[in-house]
Amino acid sequence: MNIRHYTLPFSLMAALPLAVAAEQEKPEGFIEGSSLNVLARTFYFNRDDRKGQSSPTGNGYSEAWAQGLISQFESGFTQGTVGFGLDAFAMLGLKLDSGAGRSGGKGSFGVLPVDSANQPENSYSKLGGAAKLRVWDTVIKAGDVFPLTPVVAYGDSRVLPQSFRGFTVQNTSLEGLSLQGGRLSGMSQPNESGMNNGFATFYAGKVDSPWVGYVGGDYQFNKHLGVSLYSSRLKDAWNQYYLGSNANYALTDEVSLFGDFNVYKAVDEGSKQLGEFDNTIWSARLGVKVGAHSVAVSHQRNNGDDDFDYLRQSDSIFLNNSIQYSDFNSPKERSWMVRYDLDMQAFGIPGLSFMTRYGKGTGADYSNANAVYMRRDAAGNPLTDQRRWERDIEAKYVVQNGRFKDLSLRLRQATVRSSAFESDLEEVRLIAEYPLAVL
Repeated sequence: MNIRHYTLPFSLMAALPLAVAAEQEKPEGFIEGSSLNVLARTFYFNRDDRKGQSSPTGNGYSEAWAQGLISQFESGFTQGTVGFGLDAFAMLGLKLDSGAGRSGGKGSFGVLPVDSANQPENSYSKLGGAAKLRVWDTVIKAGDVFPLTPVVAYGDSRVLPQSFRGFTVQNTSLEGLSLQGGRLSGMSQPNESGMNNGFATFYAGKVDSPWVGYVGGDYQFNKHLGVSLYSSRLKDAWNQYYLGSNANYALTDEVSLFGDFNVYKAVDEGSKQLGEFDNTIWSARLGVKVGAHSVAVSHQRNNGDDDFDYLRQSDSIFLNNSIQYSDFNSPKERSWMVRYDLDMQAFGIPGLSFMTRYGKGTGADYSNANAVYMRRDAAGNPLTDQRRWERDIEAKYVVQNGRFKDLSLRLRQATVRSSAFESDLEEVRLIAEYPLAVL
C-alpha cells in the first residue's frame, strides 16, 4: 500500500526546518513536553489475484477487515544541557472479519497474523518503548524505534505500523540539515506481536542477518532545492547507497513546477546470503501544478540483473514508480508513469482530494539473475521480455471541523495486469483514521 513512496522525498525535506523549530518550541521538562496520542484505524483490504497464486486455497481471493488502536506516548526531556526522556507505545489489532480461505496466507497480503491452519488470529498486540537522551541538538534513542530514511523506513501500510529494535541518532544543529544514523537488531512486521523478529526482504524472504545499520542526511538549501544522501548495510546481504534531490519553483501564484531524482546502488556484502549482485536503479519525475490540478510524469530504470530488494513491508524504497502494488524494480525493467491529483478545496469542498495514476513497465529480463532472484517459465528457462501495468484510483476526505475534526476516509483501488512473472489482480482498500490527542 505504499502511500508514502511518492511523497516522502518532498515531505521529509520540506519538514526539516519545521521539525527543528517545533523541537525548540516544545516546553522544557519531562512532563511539560509530554504528549499522548491515540489513532483509531479501521482497515478493509480486498485482493483478487486472477491467477490464484496468493491464496492458500488456490482461489486467489484474499479479504480482511480489522480495527487497530495505536497509542503513542512521547515525553519531553529533563532540563539541562543533557536531557533524558522516554517514548512508549501500546497497539492492539482486532479481527472484524476474515477467514482461513481469505487471509492471504503469509504472503504480501499480511493484514492479520495467522496460525498453522492459516486461520487469522482474533487479536494481536504490540507493546514497546525507547529511552532517549538529548545532548544539545543531538537525540539518541535506544529500544523500539521508527526510523524514516530512504534506506531504512518503517512501514505503515497495514492495521498496525512496523517497528525496529536498536538505537538511532539524529542531529539538527544546522538549520535545514538533519543527520541520522542507527544500528538495528531486528524488526516487527505489521502483523506480528514480537518486537525483535529478525530480518526479511520483500523479494528474497528471511535473511539470517544480525543487524542493519544506516547513516546519512537531508539538507534543504532553500525553499526551491533539497538533497538527501544515505547508505545502509544489511549485514551479510547488501550495501545500499542512495542519492536523492527535489526541486520546486513557482512561476506565478497559481502555477509551479516540481521534480525530483532518486538513485540507489546495491551491491552484495559479507557472506552474500542473497547471492552476488550489483544493481543500480533510478527514477526521475517532472510535474506542473496549476491551481487545484497537478500532473506529473516519471521514468524509472533498473540497470541491474536482479530485483532491487528492500526490507519486507517497509517503506524503504523512495522511487517514483513504486506505487500501491507494483515497484517496477525487476532486472532491466523500464517504466513510465503519469499521475494526476485534484484538490477540491478550490471548488468549495476543503478536505476532499482525488488521485489517479497509470504506470507501465517493459523489458524485465532474468537471463542473468542470480539463484536467489531468478524467475523461470514452465520449461525452466529464465523469464525475458516481461511486461506489466498498474492503474490506481484514490479518493480521500478529511473532516475539517466539528466533533469529528481530522477524521479521514480513504478509498483506494488498483488494477494490475502483467505477463508471466507477476499477478493479474484487483485491489480495494478502505482506511478510516481518527486521531485523538489525549495529552
